[in-house]
Amino acid sequence: MAQKKAYEVDSWLARPDPRISIVLLYGPDRGLVAERARAFVAKTGLPLDDPFSVVRLDGSEVDRDEGRLLDEARTVPMFSDRRLLWVRNASGQKALADDVKALTAEPARDAIILIEAGDLKKGVGLRAVVEAADNAMALPCYVDEARDIDTVIDDELSKAGMSMTPEARQALRRNLGGDRLASRGEIEKLVLYSNGQKEIGLEDVKATSGDVSGLSFDAAVDALLEGRISDFDAAFTRHCQSGGQPFLVLSAAMRQLQTIQALRGLMEAGGRNAAAVVAAARPPVFFSRRKLVEKALERWNVEALGRALSRLQAAVLQTRRRPDLSVALARQALLGIAVESNRLAQR
Repeated sequence: MAQKKAYEVDSWLARPDPRISIVLLYGPDRGLVAERARAFVAKTGLPLDDPFSVVRLDGSEVDRDEGRLLDEARTVPMFSDRRLLWVRNASGQKALADDVKALTAEPARDAIILIEAGDLKKGVGLRAVVEAADNAMALPCYVDEARDIDTVIDDELSKAGMSMTPEARQALRRNLGGDRLASRGEIEKLVLYSNGQKEIGLEDVKATSGDVSGLSFDAAVDALLEGRISDFDAAFTRHCQSGGQPFLVLSAAMRQLQTIQALRGLMEAGGRNAAAVVAAARPPVFFSRRKLVEKALERWNVEALGRALSRLQAAVLQTRRRPDLSVALARQALLGIAVESNRLAQR
């Protein structure tokens, strides 16, 4: 199968297989998709400002103009030995999938095809075509986990020649992860604010995060975990009315549930109780949140956590597709999890 696991993507992009002529980057984290696409383009060595070498297309454009991608792929380059066809905003377009299928059967000699897509179902359409081909590669891009966020933080700090206290890093982590580009933007803002310092502290994070940071929507996420439906709705409404983006609450909830999922796995595998698992957690759980996390561990089983995370991932994708409905879509998904938590607590 021509695909990689999520944790294998960066290592593959560091050394792309020269035999691969079609690369599909897909997933709910559109910022991560875009960042990895630029990394792949850099490896081709083609000049981005040369319209003869790099042709940019939109997924809807390819879908409207059937055969457009095939025609571009089979055009002989005039001023270079090969061309890059860069397709963005792809989804379930049938014409695009058909063109890619034709190019997997009869590869273009002088073209590299790079496709950026949203979340794609396994075994369907474009993703199925790419995964079944010998000359193509499918690379998933999912919302950053804790280790990925730390890598991004370390990367930006290294560029600036700065370090960060553990307390500041832990606070910053809670504001990041929903979208890779947004995460980098937050870190860059923090680095710029702290210019001239060797070490970034907790107060610097608080100063740059402001009232719409993770510190402001902690109340919404905590209420969600505890199943306090009306408290969640009030906190979420307050966050949005103050100018906060709903995807920040989605990403914060996702990080919290991913942490609880990992701890629940340790709890079940080792036969330990919730308090012991939380006490031994690395990175450590804030003291003030330990009781809340312990209760969540006792309440949420693996199956329920899987359902909740799937709902959040779907909501992240939906808010990207319909930004005009992002508040309503996020509220609906999060309320559903709050209701589930309340139901689990009453068992």
